[in-house]
Amino acid sequence: MFTKERENQIIELCQDLVRLRSYSGEERNVVGRVRNFCTGINFDDIYIDDFGNIIAHIKGNMPGKTILFDGHLDTIPVSNPSEWKFDPFGAEISDGKIFGRGASSMKGAMSAMLCAVSYFAEDTKKEFCGDIYISGTVHEECFEGVAAKKVCERVRPDYVILGEASGCNISRGQRGRAEIVVETHGRQTHSATPEKGVNAVYKMNKLIERINEIDINKNEFLGEGIMVLTDIISSPYPGASVIPDFCKVTYDRRLLVGETRESVLKPVQDIISEIKKEDPDFKAEAHYAEGKEKCYTGKMIKGQRFFPAWIYGEDDEFVQNVLKGLTEIGFKPELLVYPFCTNGSYYAGEAGIKTIGFGPSMETQVHAVDEYIEIAQMLKAAEGYYAIAKTMLSK
Repeated sequence: MFTKERENQIIELCQDLVRLRSYSGEERNVVGRVRNFCTGINFDDIYIDDFGNIIAHIKGNMPGKTILFDGHLDTIPVSNPSEWKFDPFGAEISDGKIFGRGASSMKGAMSAMLCAVSYFAEDTKKEFCGDIYISGTVHEECFEGVAAKKVCERVRPDYVILGEASGCNISRGQRGRAEIVVETHGRQTHSATPEKGVNAVYKMNKLIERINEIDINKNEFLGEGIMVLTDIISSPYPGASVIPDFCKVTYDRRLLVGETRESVLKPVQDIISEIKKEDPDFKAEAHYAEGKEKCYTGKMIKGQRFFPAWIYGEDDEFVQNVLKGLTEIGFKPELLVYPFCTNGSYYAGEAGIKTIGFGPSMETQVHAVDEYIEIAQMLKAAEGYYAIAKTMLSK
């Protein structure tokens, strides 16, 4: 579908983005590169909000729906560069792949989106119905959907296309994610006389055993609503000759459709209430973790770590329209669900906006050592984004 010149532009943009390190809170340079790309080439306006999200807009010549192509610009850190065969920020091409941190998550998809909608606007001379927005969000790796909320408040889209890796298949939903913090309190004393204190770790052991018995729901498409302990700490630490008076554990809870903040936390709170009746020395509480980070703009971004699940049926009109647009250009996408959390937690899970995922690369490459994106997949995704825009915004 695209000329060699266009294909090279997509590849070069991806390489440029990968070369710019953009850990969460450090996205300034990569946002600047996206802004430079969008300036003067078919985009009508560019906006950067308080958090540092960049939003690029192309306005059709006729009224219609608003479609948002969404991707995040932050990446997870490279923990040990010596494990990498390729420079994590070199964007080297080898065996038809671009290597580097963020290539799959998700600078390849962002490059494909930006170029595809620009080409669509150029080819149609903007004779289409509605508006196209592309968002490059910040801090997604820390807070799935928190920065996206600010994008949504400005754009107010009718439809959202997530560029997260799906192997160029259509993802019509995802499990959500929550971080549940459980704390027990005791009474500190010398370890030579433990009977004079209350050991908070022993109290936590009792609580953990009961929490492990909670019956977690399942969903036919999303799978299990997993709840797994990921962290435990006690205080004081180190506890030489001291009985700990505090213990905290963190649970990773994978959410299913329909689960709320209240319904997910209630079984844990009920267990705490039951144990308190049995044990007068038992003191505990449960709550959701709160996150707070500094954006590159200086603005603080914060939020409760509860990111809802969402799913749309195979026969949903939006899902079918996207499927139609892709099959018309020869694609044969499967209808899948994401196993991980995305900005869709806000767009679909909280705001109720029709959302699907369509992106290049596979989930096995996301956050991997020697992360890469196959160039052929990235170019295929660009063709797909072009087709989706054409299908959704045609006269």
